[in-house]
Amino acid sequence: MQEDVYGDGLKAYQKGEKNATFVVESDLAETDEWPVSTFFRAYAEMPEVEQMALQRATGKVLDVGAGAGSHSLWLQMRHLDVTAIDISEGAVDVMRERGVQHPLLADYFCFEEGGYDTMLMLMNGVGIVGRLNRLSSFFLQAKKILKKGGRILLDSSDIRYMYEEEDGSMMIDLNGDYYGEMEYTFGFKGAKGKTFEWVFVDFDTLADCAKLHGFSCEKIYEDDHFLYLAELRNEA
Repeated sequence: MQEDVYGDGLKAYQKGEKNATFVVESDLAETDEWPVSTFFRAYAEMPEVEQMALQRATGKVLDVGAGAGSHSLWLQMRHLDVTAIDISEGAVDVMRERGVQHPLLADYFCFEEGGYDTMLMLMNGVGIVGRLNRLSSFFLQAKKILKKGGRILLDSSDIRYMYEEEDGSMMIDLNGDYYGEMEYTFGFKGAKGKTFEWVFVDFDTLADCAKLHGFSCEKIYEDDHFLYLAELRNEA
């Protein structure tokens, strides 16, 4: 059975290891360390983009890739009906311990329940698509999950700046894979998880694909490092 390294880190923090740290490797950036506490932030500690998204959530909410459940917990305090899903069994255990009311072990692409008003995908939640050629599948699934008029609130980044040379030119192979596609590996206490695909989608590409599938797409916010918040509405 594949180790749930991500879930193990969350559980360790929940049990009191407040200095717990993930070691994160990728095929594009240098190995980095991420404090596990990042996934347990209170609303006041969250970046502005996440706060804005949470403020816009309404009705019946599906929190996709909910992790430790911090976003779901805040929405519950506002008396919203929230279902939180994650593919990590450890994450679901932690959410349950923290008081998330409806935590489910589920893969977004296999999720069968519909009737949601808001779908929340924060901390670059759209990254679960993995590869750009699966973005259409993402929208087809969203159609099944959302009511007509239902919304997706997601943040992502245009990471072309990571390819910028000193002279300002971009070293992007236009004939190669999409530049936002990456591979990540999480490590915790010497254990390594399975390498997984992740994608950062630039806003224009997201908006074009959304339109093809009957979604409007509005950029709500963008910071100086090309991180943006998008609101997509199921119009068809």
